Amino acid sequence: MRTTADRRRAFRELHASGCFVIPNPWDAGSARTLVQLGFPALATTSSGFAWTTGRRDNHVPLDEVLAHVRTIAAAVDVPVNADFEGGYAVRPEDVASNVARAVDTGIAGLSIEDSTHDPTSPLFAFDLAVARVRAARGAIDDSGTGVLLTGRSEGFIAGRPDLDETIRRLKAYAEAGADCLYAPGIREIGQIEAIVKAVAPRPVNVLAVPSLSVTDLARAGVRRISVGGALARTAWTGFLAAAREIAQQGTFTAIGRAATGAEVNALFDE
Repeated sequence: MRTTADRRRAFRELHASGCFVIPNPWDAGSARTLVQLGFPALATTSSGFAWTTGRRDNHVPLDEVLAHVRTIAAAVDVPVNADFEGGYAVRPEDVASNVARAVDTGIAGLSIEDSTHDPTSPLFAFDLAVARVRAARGAIDDSGTGVLLTGRSEGFIAGRPDLDETIRRLKAYAEAGADCLYAPGIREIGQIEAIVKAVAPRPVNVLAVPSLSVTDLARAGVRRISVGGALARTAWTGFLAAAREIAQQGTFTAIGRAATGAEVNALFDE
């Protein structure tokens, strides 16, 4: 088993060249299965984890998130990036304090986003958003861990799909110390290319969409591709279809298409 320091070094090396997919498990079992499929790194998903607790996304307390991230990082031998939402705080000094706690969980990276979750003002004011990223950078540097920091601008999924403003924010987050930049919700290849060019040489993460392949995104200069809560939603889709069939029709055809217990058990053979 690689040490935490080894995993952190490996995570930085992944961002140095090429393009890789970093899928998002929601528990230890899905994490271990994704590693068996050959993925070189994983990222947690705030939504996928929240649903396992019976909550909506962005409604899980910090202590539970830290325990979850620690569990995922300990379950696998590959680097794990934490979806750390907005740092679970507003003030930069509080973001820094929470990031300091997060780096002690064994993660190799974490992201800080600029979404407020307030529909009337969905993004933090520019200067505050930059200060929050700078505070996260300072906490990581003070820890001496080398955890990789991703700065996220949420405009395209928070009702403010302004490419120029997104680029302005991402460039500022890079200057504030973000190692990787991420604007979830960007779907057009031309917009993705514009972001890659604007923040170069910093690596860019893109949220996967069905219309774009790994090859497409690699050609656009994307370094990292995540899927967010999509794998968790895919699992929920199968569960809901089977459960609704039973509840509404009294039949069981959907569960007949499921993997057998033996097949699933075999995923976790030591």
